[in-house]
Amino acid sequence: MLEPLMISHGPITFKPILMERPWGGRLLETEFHITLPKSTLIGELWALVDRSEAQSIVENGPLQGKTLHQLWNHYRVAIFGSKHLRNSSSSFPLLCKILDATEMLSLQVHPRATTASKLRGEPKTEFWFFLKTDVDAFCYAGLKKGVTRTMFECSLKNGTLNQVLHCINVKTGDSLFIPSGRLHALGKGNLVIEIQQNSDTTYRVFDWNRRDSEGRTRTLHFEEAMESIDFEDEEPSLQNRDSPMISNYFHSEKWNLSISREITTSEDFAIITCLTGEIECQGMTFHPGDFFLLPALQKKFTLTPLTQNTSFICTRLPS
Repeated sequence: MLEPLMISHGPITFKPILMERPWGGRLLETEFHITLPKSTLIGELWALVDRSEAQSIVENGPLQGKTLHQLWNHYRVAIFGSKHLRNSSSSFPLLCKILDATEMLSLQVHPRATTASKLRGEPKTEFWFFLKTDVDAFCYAGLKKGVTRTMFECSLKNGTLNQVLHCINVKTGDSLFIPSGRLHALGKGNLVIEIQQNSDTTYRVFDWNRRDSEGRTRTLHFEEAMESIDFEDEEPSLQNRDSPMISNYFHSEKWNLSISREITTSEDFAIITCLTGEIECQGMTFHPGDFFLLPALQKKFTLTPLTQNTSFICTRLPS
């Protein structure tokens, strides 16, 4: 049941959730001054999430202590806008993260909508923005032209994956669309903003023979992965830096903020991710790596740069 919300609300921030990963590191601490557990490799920061195993909690304002799930189900129009009143999802449809790929991630795929239910998984389309990269950073995305399923299977057995995977050199400011079904692996030395469908289904095809401190390898999901991979997905390109990322699941656009800019939220909401510089909004200051939600109730917000070279990503949910 939707509850009325009669009070105005400025930008909403949420408590970050830290996820340990074998490929993670300590960049969230050195880059964003986030206190991490000692001797722990943190690979992901979940900034906005509405799942049974992880729930974002409001950390400021009159809604402090409420979960993202409560906001979505009880304050839909006030926080998210009338455009999304008829959205049938019982959970907030997006998941926003920061990835610290200090080491290489597994070669993996997320199931397509046509196969996800059959595999008892969730489809997952995502978007990467490369916030910081090492000089020689890269990622794998899709297959080289002409590679068939049989050729791919042979490369797995023969240890010749580099001959069939499409390698993309990346640098700070690049972005890449990863639709469900696209075979991919994020290379080491990448700090990435990720906007994705609310899903946590990943099928690992290969994990580069990685072992933990006790000599154990991670679980692979060969059959599910082979069922999910789009073998017609050949040599995708990076996103044009001046083009918004528009999909059926989210719209994300990068803005350079040289002067104050007004964001309208009269029937909608917006998720702002600070990339560079500093942003001021209604007396609150945001730094690189900060996420905040602009609720519909306020109708419009002004974002003001506090330093030169300030930029942000604005993400919205399609109606």
